Amino acid sequence: MMSATFSEQQQKDLAKRITSFLSRYKHISDSYIIEFFTENLWETLPEGWQRALSDLTAPQIADLLLDKDISNRTYPSVWPLSLLALRATAHTLAFPRTPQGSQVQDTVGLLKPEEFISNRSQSSLLGHIFRKHVKPKKQHEIRKLGTLVKQLCDQTRCTNVVDVGSGQGHLTRFLSFGLGLHVTGIEADPNLVSMASRFDGQLLLTLAKENQKTGISQLSTAGPAPRHVLGWVNPRATWEVFLQQLSKGGEESESYPGTVGPCKKRQRVSVSDQGPEVERELVHGRQHLYTEECSSVADTEERQSSSLLHQHDGDNSHHVAQSVTVRAEPLFHSSSVLNHLCKEDSLNESPVHAMPKITSGWTSAMYPNIHSCNKRPNRSDFVLTGLHACGDLSATLLRHFVNCPHVQAITSVACCYMKITTKENPTPPGVVPPPLSDSSKDVSQSFGYPMSEWVKGLAEHELSYKAREGACHAVEDYIRRLREESALLKTHCYRAALESIIRAERPHLRRAGIQTIKKAHMLAFSEYARLGLPRVGLPADLPFDHVSVEGMLEQQGRVVVYFSLALLLAPVVETLVLLDRMLFLQERGFQSQLVPLFDPALSPRNLVLVAVKPKADGEETH
Repeated sequence: MMSATFSEQQQKDLAKRITSFLSRYKHISDSYIIEFFTENLWETLPEGWQRALSDLTAPQIADLLLDKDISNRTYPSVWPLSLLALRATAHTLAFPRTPQGSQVQDTVGLLKPEEFISNRSQSSLLGHIFRKHVKPKKQHEIRKLGTLVKQLCDQTRCTNVVDVGSGQGHLTRFLSFGLGLHVTGIEADPNLVSMASRFDGQLLLTLAKENQKTGISQLSTAGPAPRHVLGWVNPRATWEVFLQQLSKGGEESESYPGTVGPCKKRQRVSVSDQGPEVERELVHGRQHLYTEECSSVADTEERQSSSLLHQHDGDNSHHVAQSVTVRAEPLFHSSSVLNHLCKEDSLNESPVHAMPKITSGWTSAMYPNIHSCNKRPNRSDFVLTGLHACGDLSATLLRHFVNCPHVQAITSVACCYMKITTKENPTPPGVVPPPLSDSSKDVSQSFGYPMSEWVKGLAEHELSYKAREGACHAVEDYIRRLREESALLKTHCYRAALESIIRAERPHLRRAGIQTIKKAHMLAFSEYARLGLPRVGLPADLPFDHVSVEGMLEQQGRVVVYFSLALLLAPVVETLVLLDRMLFLQERGFQSQLVPLFDPALSPRNLVLVAVKPKADGEETH
């Protein structure tokens, strides 16, 4: 089925196969690893599977179950055909996650971007002014996504970009100062909006100092800095309301209702202007989520009761509000300036041109040639982007792309699938429903999954909260842990053993959130229990059967195997969610492509959904 194109019928067939496949293994994808002992999960596996998997080493689990690129597998015993079929089918049905580009193998055989070979924390392909305050993961993401957005702007003849959930403004700065685009960012957290404005000022100050040293003006023509709008994007509101938000600025724009209360999720950001950078924890607003949340494999399940609805990571600025229609002159005219701000290799990359090769058959067959999408530029048209837009926000942006005539293209990078609303679970744990307004659409039409009529009509298309949460885990990171036989692998077994102690004392207290215990893998279990029990209202010195617990801890290998089986299904779940969005666009006349743009070892949610509106009849192509 991995053909050069991916037709509408192939999309539908794939969705049907995935729903059938996932329904067969719901007992695995819907299980919680912390209930491994209390629910006797090992005994739910077929006896043949138990015999084949029980004595595997951690590196063998990585090679025999999770790594799809292993060509020569050596089995310590004969595996049942049903187990082999599970692995092969899961690998076949999942979207490819390997990006195109320069990568090298690390010490455990995983590929990593060549841009970080010489310096693990500094991308060699990103100018230094865009690396300040930015971690390697984010450097990689803004460089790759920014280049793709710039290419879409060139091909659609748009100079305007709207970045939703813009956080600290790392992407908006790169798009504006680095690539000469006119950028508006919208962000719900005022703290992040303020920081983005401050970081904009720091960048301009750095440029001014360098200009003074060299005597060469880096700004050949004065142009607009990024606009930062404080606002919360209501998933039930229309695109007209969204445009009204963009035309406002500062405190005039609607923020999330104060009755909800602040999110307690903490984000570490560096805030010092000089000297050693200091990290500070922010309590932030509804639509921003630090993307590492989705890549955690150790403690996401325990955070579900406290994590709230956010939307992505970027930022907003202090500039006076103005219409989304901004001046058309470029910020920089000189190519030497662009080369100074972002390395030449970054600008020369062509992810859109390479998409047919990258996606290996995951491209809509009738996708119009992007170069034929040129149109007469409209000063109010823009490209819409969202980098790790959380939960329903990604679905909302796709609806705005479909319905709003001013949105000419979209790049959507999703995350936090467990926060997506569904008919069965309209208010997932930690997600507060948005307020209704006069412009709101009917709730039944606004669920985050499924979006397409085709998937809605498939039997057993439902995805549980747990299955969607599992789709946020970082497969590549876990493979690394397995191959390194990391001590971190014991944390799931520790938590599962603690769950049995809690359940014995309070049978009705199920999956209580104890939050992350720092460096749990370095603690003896007794110390881990002493720290964890008070977090669920039990005494730290609660007596427990040490012999029984020791027997559980000896089963760590089985816990790791079972978690790996669930992780094997995670990319298939993510594929179904994203495929549903492709079909949603297809049903409304828009073709799309799914690009594995980021390195999955750095950015686990690395798939970017790209769509461009075709030119209107009678318009000239360029």
